[in-house]
Amino acid sequence: MPKPFHLLLFLLAALLSPARTLTASNVPKRDLVRTSCIHASYPDICLRSLSSYGGSAATPRDLALAGVRISLGRVQKASDFLSQLKGTGHREQGALSDCLEQMGDSVEELRKTLVALQGLRRGADFRWQMSNAETWVSAALTNEETCIDGFREINGRVRVDVKQRITDVARVTSNALYLINLADEPRASP
Repeated sequence: MPKPFHLLLFLLAALLSPARTLTASNVPKRDLVRTSCIHASYPDICLRSLSSYGGSAATPRDLALAGVRISLGRVQKASDFLSQLKGTGHREQGALSDCLEQMGDSVEELRKTLVALQGLRRGADFRWQMSNAETWVSAALTNEETCIDGFREINGRVRVDVKQRITDVARVTSNALYLINLADEPRASP
């Protein structure tokens, strides 16, 4: 058969095949992280933090789980960091103590989120489970922002260090919330 005939058959087959849309089921795994992170609040942080999960994340739910795990790890490291800081005055010590408590609350909220996402099943309770996960991650994010706010009227090196560390944590947590919202979309697979 001549080559133009092969080309014609190929084009005809391509035109007659059902159209494919970009969903989790047909996006190559290596592209799932990139296509998911592109609209995150902090896309560069999303791409960097999830790059190690790209090979094992086959669905938006897998990415949401990875995002929450990464956030949880960052909160735990931030808590360790905070517990080693010594405030120089009463107000600074109080802000550190409050922030450490808020990070503990964030850890609990993120753990509850992981459990909910791991047990997530489509069906009657799906919306309820997703709503709980979104609420818990939002609460963790609020705790992180409240921690930063506690240092608003405090000057010095501790404030700068805490703000830098917790801002990073909050950005990762914000991306985790975004990934959970992506997993909640009707086209996302459980």
